[in-house]
Amino acid sequence: MKIIQVISISVVAIIHIYIVYLEMVLWTTNKGIKTFGLKSKEFAEETKVMAANQGLYNGFLAAGLIWSLIINNTNVSLFFLTCVFIAGLYGSYSTKKKSILIIQSIPALIAIISLYIK
Repeated sequence: MKIIQVISISVVAIIHIYIVYLEMVLWTTNKGIKTFGLKSKEFAEETKVMAANQGLYNGFLAAGLIWSLIINNTNVSLFFLTCVFIAGLYGSYSTKKKSILIIQSIPALIAIISLYIK
């Protein structure tokens, strides 16, 4: 893989590792509540199991991207980047938050495009 591909895939993986941390560790803290626009600390407590589950899925995406770098396989990278891109589109649409599109989908799209640079 070219350096631009490794960097762009790594950035997407790092973003998802941070999302894991936010969803699994910080969900019920002021940082988590503010980041995700939760309505209250009580709501955060009620939904923390669901958030941890989401965090786990984001962890799987990050792990897949890291694995694709380790095995140096652009097809595996493309699969996981496409998953991230679609998840970002759906998350943005379903929550009506453009920030998800910017944070998840756009970096994934940039990384996908980098895979096609010869």
